[in-house]
Amino acid sequence: MNDLVRQHTALSDSDLEWLHLLVSEWQLLSDLSFADLVLWVPTLDGTRYVSVAQMRPNTGPTSYQDDMVGHLVPRGRRPLLDAALDEGRIVREGDPEWREEVPVRVESIPVRREGRVLGVIARNTNLLTVRTPSRLELTYLQSASDLAQMIAAGTFPFPGEQVDMDSSPRAGDGLVRLDAEGIVQYASPNALSAYHRLGLATDLVGQHLGQITAELAPSRGPVDEALVTLASGYAPREFEVEGNGGVIQLRAIPLKPKGTRIGSLVLLRDVTELRRRERELITKDATIREIHHRVKNNLQTVAALLRLQARRMDSDRGREALDEAVRRVGSIAIVHETLSQNLDERVEFDEIADRVIAMVAEISPGKVTCRRNGRFGILDAEVATPLSMVLTEVLQNALEHAFAQGEQGTVEVSAVRGEARADARLLITVKDDGRGLPEGFDPQRAGNLGLQIVRTLVEGELGGTFDMLPGTERGTKVVLDIPVQPQK
Repeated sequence: MNDLVRQHTALSDSDLEWLHLLVSEWQLLSDLSFADLVLWVPTLDGTRYVSVAQMRPNTGPTSYQDDMVGHLVPRGRRPLLDAALDEGRIVREGDPEWREEVPVRVESIPVRREGRVLGVIARNTNLLTVRTPSRLELTYLQSASDLAQMIAAGTFPFPGEQVDMDSSPRAGDGLVRLDAEGIVQYASPNALSAYHRLGLATDLVGQHLGQITAELAPSRGPVDEALVTLASGYAPREFEVEGNGGVIQLRAIPLKPKGTRIGSLVLLRDVTELRRRERELITKDATIREIHHRVKNNLQTVAALLRLQARRMDSDRGREALDEAVRRVGSIAIVHETLSQNLDERVEFDEIADRVIAMVAEISPGKVTCRRNGRFGILDAEVATPLSMVLTEVLQNALEHAFAQGEQGTVEVSAVRGEARADARLLITVKDDGRGLPEGFDPQRAGNLGLQIVRTLVEGELGGTFDMLPGTERGTKVVLDIPVQPQK
């Protein structure tokens, strides 16, 4: 719609915003009218109309099998559009049109904003299935007529009220028509069922909706006056009411077809099961986070016990082995700590990588600098946990074997994230400027425990590749190539 309006018309950005607000609301008008809606806007030179939006009803058959958006028609071909635009009134005159052997009644509703007519809504009703209307259908049509008059007067949609039509109640979910005093004139079967879910034992018709809603909602004090006002439809609002184990979502629409409020339309939906599932999900999320938190605490306890044991060791090799185990356990604990703070099983791995680098750097004599370049991005937990251990082992190996005691040097961790949808990869390079690899060293056959862990995790769990090469000038370069999910 933005492109069509800016290309063909002289409407301002504020006018376009008003049309967007109208289009966000007009599913209601379409459903209440049992009719298709097409929004026509005059072109810049005033000689044609361009259709910028279209809506089909959920409550009846469509009048248009084809998409009308983008069509241009010359002025004069559709007299009802001309009359509505020029005279600023709803035009219903004329005989039904025949489209592919289907009779269609066409009406035109001017779209007014701040005294100016911006365009015209063509309301097209398929008459092929017309029959004697029921009370519900009569209420729908009367409400549609009131809304159409409000659109023509520029009082609907309501400025500043942005409605999410995906979550907001619709006409078919439940509809209540109120008079100016808030008394129920008509309640659809779905609306009555929703109130029965709240604990209503009688009919709604003849009741004051605000008062009966406040009585059904649990309250320890006096009747909630704000709830009475909301449910009476005095102002355009959306809210929820909970009682008797049920939850209903309500949306109030004041009806002012001639400038004076004559009543209200209240749309409502029974969202009891939806809210129950949401609470279950929240409970499950909290449980999962608590499990990660406890696993992190247990791993930290294990690490503390290993440290205590290391201090009591007389053998230097035994102490070093326990210190390595402490770092391995610590890298896993970092991942679980991060997961305990998230709502899903995905983590921002850059933070984890920085903490692993800082943790492993503690073993360096103090003259080796560790730094990170590039971004790992967001990774799934099943990738983050083994990758944190791999990074720990590679860094630990570099700091222990690349530099002599007191020697200065640098270890750099680089990450490049490829975002190909079919084959997203994470390329990790760990480079040092130390002494380099020993003569005849084969990283694929070396028996060092740390390298065995790296090979097993990278090739087995992560499905990637691992290689250890001499640096370009000096030192060693470790390259990890791991498949990952594309970032969203």
